Amino acid sequence: MCGIVGRIEKSGRETDPQILRRMADVLRHRGPDQEGYYRKNGVGLEHRRLSIIDLATGGQPLKNETGDVILVANGEIYNFEELREKLEKKGHCFRTKSDNEVIVHLYEEEGVECLKELRGMFAFGLWDEKKEPLLLARDRLGKKPLIYSETPSSFNFASEIQALLLAPDIKKEVDRQAIDDYLTLQYIPSPRSIFSGIKKLPAGHYLTYQKGRISLERYWEIDFNHKIKVSESEAGRLVLDTLQEAVRLRMVSDVPLGAFLSGGIDSSAVVGLMSRISEKPVRTFSIGFSEKDYDELKYAGKVARLFGTEHSEFMVRPDIVAILPEMVKHYNEPFGDNSAIPTYYLCAETKKMVTVALSGDGGDENFAGYPRYQQALTLEKFRPVLSRIPKSLAGIIPRNGSDRQRKIAWILKEAPGLSEAERYSRWMTVFPASEKEALYQPSFKNFLSADPYQKLKDLWPRADNHLDKMLFSDFNLYLPDCLLVKMDIASMSHGLEVRSPFLDQKVVELTASLPAGYKLRSGQSKYLLKKIFKNILPAEILKRKKMGFGVPLAAWFRNELKDYLASVILSEKALKRGYFHSGYLKKLFNEHAGGQANHANRLYLLLILEIWHQIFID
Repeated sequence: MCGIVGRIEKSGRETDPQILRRMADVLRHRGPDQEGYYRKNGVGLEHRRLSIIDLATGGQPLKNETGDVILVANGEIYNFEELREKLEKKGHCFRTKSDNEVIVHLYEEEGVECLKELRGMFAFGLWDEKKEPLLLARDRLGKKPLIYSETPSSFNFASEIQALLLAPDIKKEVDRQAIDDYLTLQYIPSPRSIFSGIKKLPAGHYLTYQKGRISLERYWEIDFNHKIKVSESEAGRLVLDTLQEAVRLRMVSDVPLGAFLSGGIDSSAVVGLMSRISEKPVRTFSIGFSEKDYDELKYAGKVARLFGTEHSEFMVRPDIVAILPEMVKHYNEPFGDNSAIPTYYLCAETKKMVTVALSGDGGDENFAGYPRYQQALTLEKFRPVLSRIPKSLAGIIPRNGSDRQRKIAWILKEAPGLSEAERYSRWMTVFPASEKEALYQPSFKNFLSADPYQKLKDLWPRADNHLDKMLFSDFNLYLPDCLLVKMDIASMSHGLEVRSPFLDQKVVELTASLPAGYKLRSGQSKYLLKKIFKNILPAEILKRKKMGFGVPLAAWFRNELKDYLASVILSEKALKRGYFHSGYLKKLFNEHAGGQANHANRLYLLLILEIWHQIFID
């Protein structure tokens, strides 16, 4: 993995090497092993390298034989050996053994169509000196990030926002609509970023910049509407074979490699398949909590013993005050998924022993593993009945109850009157409209005009059945803009590369083509996946209830972190930002601290937002 930076001066004058160097140096955590650059005719490219394959000669920028196609790339191309052989037969000469070099030569052959042949995770910038387009591209599912910004005097791109902020002509103007998105969904969906002048390249897209003109195009989209006719047993065989190949491709590495192991079915399946391939014990890494409701170590240990892995365990404790500012800085913009905390810890500890780790990310999206899928389908089934139940019954649900209890209250009160897409969006909402109305000051609300759910509403009609609509939306929204952002930043902030076999192109295309009933059947999630691994994983792992990878925030905010939380979100500086009513902030804090309500997730979003302002704005 790597960090990449690029800048084009519209005047054609030489780019300032000091600007580019500062932009690249702030990404040193993404690429601590090596650096390289290209500067010519107003174009500057910089690269920070984390060496994984071809340690000796794989430095970047990479060039073609004549030196006029120049590439800086972040990621791995898993089918590079196959592509290299094809390109060599066509007469291309390779200077390195780097997997990324195939991009340069494939571009020479096919132009932007080369993207359709790349199997992997990547984000890159490619400069063609002869034709003079800059090509930016991002992998199909958005595993690797790419950020860009155009100003009156330049065009810039980078792996992270903080690099662009070091360009002298890019302004730090906070996009208040992005804050609304964040407080609604806990993340900021692409292409928007927290800064109004900076955009994220969406997953599965490429951008060309030529002579002051930007063109943005999608080159791939997952298809849930084309179903294959295949028996259940044949589907199981296809999935197992394809997933096994995806695991094998991701075990190619010239540096130490291991795997995350939570004891859930997804990570356990990956470790099981790795153990089939590896000639020596697989190294596995797990994280736990002293609070039993959040701890999965006993399950991870059971799987580790089954496959004879070299297993390491770490504990997360509520002493997170020291790492929160550091973590928020790495995320570059407010990011409110609290599972980023254990993920950040896990990556830090794992990096001490390996440089590459495989994960089970993507299993839930492929096989309908999130509880909200079944909950949403159940709601649709009983919605006609719910519409006849008095809304006042929602008042009997305790305000200090669990997230699930609050969802039930919402179902009784509001769900019957919403559209199908709106109902699904509410399963993932942190601050609903009614609470934002009480939270926002009028001066803040006046800046807001967009619907934070519009992207999901636009996606909804593009799949046929209800389950596929939810999965399609998550593949295009939650997965690239939340889950994969969480893992990329947590891992790359420690110089760790994480690979996800379940997010292999062939795996996701296959599972999307399978009938919905193979994924969710009679209330059982991951039906086919569990059947496939019936003789590989213990029944205890297959039948256990899904456990989220969060932290016990509710308890922490009432005990160890109570004073810290108040000192941040109720500080004079925070209350003067002009976003929120101070009275409502105090109400949320006091109700939670006193046990009258559970506002842990909302308070965490507010905490992260204020810490972010202190780091990037103050």
